[in-house]
Amino acid sequence: MPLHAIETRRLYRQIADQIRAGVRAGEYLPGSRLPAERDLALQLGVSRPSVREALIALEVEGLVEVRVGSGVHVLGDAELAARPARTLGNASGPFEIIRARQVVEGELAALAARRMTKAQVATLRDLLARMDGDIAAGSMPIHSDRQFHLCIAEAADNAPLLRTVTELYDERNNPLFESFGHHFENASTWRRALVEHAAVVDAIAARDAEAARRAMQRHLQRSHDRYARMAVEARRDAASGTTARAATRSAVGKRSA
Repeated sequence: MPLHAIETRRLYRQIADQIRAGVRAGEYLPGSRLPAERDLALQLGVSRPSVREALIALEVEGLVEVRVGSGVHVLGDAELAARPARTLGNASGPFEIIRARQVVEGELAALAARRMTKAQVATLRDLLARMDGDIAAGSMPIHSDRQFHLCIAEAADNAPLLRTVTELYDERNNPLFESFGHHFENASTWRRALVEHAAVVDAIAARDAEAARRAMQRHLQRSHDRYARMAVEARRDAASGTTARAATRSAVGKRSA
């Protein structure tokens, strides 16, 4: 019997496979809304962020549409034909990537606090100003953000570490991470990130290695948490809006009567 390579399937892929099987089996019909993330997480015994990664993966592959504030809807044949599907393979999920960055970049920030020159710190502050300008102009400051993180990594003067940070950051370009950014990044989330970046720079400028480590780890943890929380908040806001609109219609109806 020929042997085949065993592929380690990431958790979000396993969840996506089960939901996809349910769609194909007719458990979830075209046009219908999938169960809420909370319910799927309970049924599958996994975390809500893992379910969210699975749902975004299915959207990237063209099976569902994630409507922030409304839920996840199964696409019909006509919608499927009109949407280009992309293949994810076994791409790393955003939460996994951010956790890896938290481990590596926290230590690099501590090294930067010990080694960075005043000129290098000034470069970091210039990048913060560019990010601020990008946000004010209505664009997402991804290019300046990338330079910021790589500039800190460069202070270690270690090519393998710089390559690691570069590769981890550039995972933002994989289709799954891109879709997360499309749904859950906005001027408000980037403003919060900018404040967190400033705390990292202040610690590096003060040559406080421990404070720099904590500031970078805190920034990346909060980035992780923003992705994990944004969809929940959007659904809550949408539900509140629906309730408010229903109450308004009811009040108008009573006055008309």
